[in-house]
Amino acid sequence: MVKQDPLEAGNKLQPDVNANGVHLSVFSIVAICAVAIVSGLLITAVAFKCYRRRQIRNAQSRLSSAIKKGLKETPSSSKRSSRSSSVVKLTKATSPISPPEHPAGPGEKLSPGSFSMRPDNMESPHHVGKQDYSHHIEYEKGDRTPEKDEEAKMRLEQKQEPKYLGSLNFSMEYDFDKSALLVNIMSLVDLPPRDPSTGGCDPYVKLQLLPEKRHKCKTRVLRKTLNPVYDETFTFYGIASNQLHGMTLHFVILSFDRFSRDAIMGEVLYPLKAEELTSNKTTTLCREITPRHLKVHFRMQGCGELLVSLCYQPAANRLTVVVLKARTLPKMDLSGLSDPYVKIYLLYNGQRIAKKKTHVKKRTLNPVFNESFLFDVPYNEGLQNISLEFLVLDWDRMTKNEVVGRLEIGCRSLGGPESHHWNEVINCPRKQIAEWHKLSEH
Repeated sequence: MVKQDPLEAGNKLQPDVNANGVHLSVFSIVAICAVAIVSGLLITAVAFKCYRRRQIRNAQSRLSSAIKKGLKETPSSSKRSSRSSSVVKLTKATSPISPPEHPAGPGEKLSPGSFSMRPDNMESPHHVGKQDYSHHIEYEKGDRTPEKDEEAKMRLEQKQEPKYLGSLNFSMEYDFDKSALLVNIMSLVDLPPRDPSTGGCDPYVKLQLLPEKRHKCKTRVLRKTLNPVYDETFTFYGIASNQLHGMTLHFVILSFDRFSRDAIMGEVLYPLKAEELTSNKTTTLCREITPRHLKVHFRMQGCGELLVSLCYQPAANRLTVVVLKARTLPKMDLSGLSDPYVKIYLLYNGQRIAKKKTHVKKRTLNPVFNESFLFDVPYNEGLQNISLEFLVLDWDRMTKNEVVGRLEIGCRSLGGPESHHWNEVINCPRKQIAEWHKLSEH
């Protein structure tokens, strides 16, 4: 048996050790590279985030400095210098509003979206001077609606100086043989431009007969003109000559818009007169275009009447209110009708503690509701300090619902049918008592 020299054995094992060493070095290099790449990505992400945060802070600081600068600036006009004690107040609205149509005056800056400025010594929100204009509209928090936006816009437009909106040329004739009314829309003159870049507009005219609104028609659209000539005749059949006296021609002038709702430029209302519409005679007229009024009041004497039934249940501390119907309500719309509904408030010591309302009855001046409501009366109070307030309102999609009439029955009623009705309800518990009541101005 031959012995192997230990040195020789060690030399034979050395290549394996070197091979293992080379393998470990490659693995370490790969791991180091992966860690370096991941670290680089993390550092880049953190640096980008810090850079963006710094940009946002710089923008906020610039905005705040601009606001402070706007607060410190004062107009240079002589009228403002005489009122050096006035302080410009910056009010933050809770919701953004559209900017005014005319630019702000010198020395005033309106920040984007939700800020407006006005001097404290102004008595009205909309103040127009020779060199400065400012608007101030506030909304209650969480109480902004399209109706209130439209109402605020209308108030702003009404306070501005009236502008000339042009005129409408038309003619009309009545055919007694065919019982037909012929209306010719001839032309529009001196319309205001809608597009400042082109200096023109795309006008057309809508025509309808009031109060029925059954006959509707419109002209063609003429492009980029302020003096369109239509010469279009519309014939309305089935109109007896004795119906002409109560009818009104309602022209609405609009500007066509391809990408949004057509803009209303104005309107013309012309009540028909039977003596003008004689056979075989054409009457030619020219009327100035007026701003569009979304709510036109045809209020006659009185506000109508409301029939209500009341019943008090002492054991349950409940008051049953039945709104039955109303009659002879005033006309609130251009159509000569109204869309009424009723709000009922329960008052305790003059404070409103509960409310209910009926459904809206469309296009009627004599609505029938027949709706019943239950009110819980404060415990051990009876009806001594209780009152009911009825508000009849006219519903409108575009503007704020307007109060038609008001009625209060209860402890605060001073004589009259209301006091008599309330005393009967107190003296005859568990019995429904109904009476008509006249509505009063709100």
